[in-house]
Amino acid sequence: MTKLRLGPLVDEKPVKLTVELPSPVHRDLVAYAAALASESGGDAVKPERLIAPMLVQFMKTDRAFRRHRAHMNASDGA
Repeated sequence: MTKLRLGPLVDEKPVKLTVELPSPVHRDLVAYAAALASESGGDAVKPERLIAPMLVQFMKTDRAFRRHRAHMNASDGA
């Protein structure tokens, strides 16, 4: 099996947010949670716990977002 992009989940103080997901996305989150548990040998996590780490990973690898953020940070410091 290919190594999943998400590693162990960090337990941080959460901010409550309500989102609506299409049912296929929810099914994929459930399947991903099971795959992550299988790969790590740990217990399955709730699918909603995957959303934040997935968004972090997505934003971390989005080059356009990183450039935009760097530009905005440079503008704030000027």
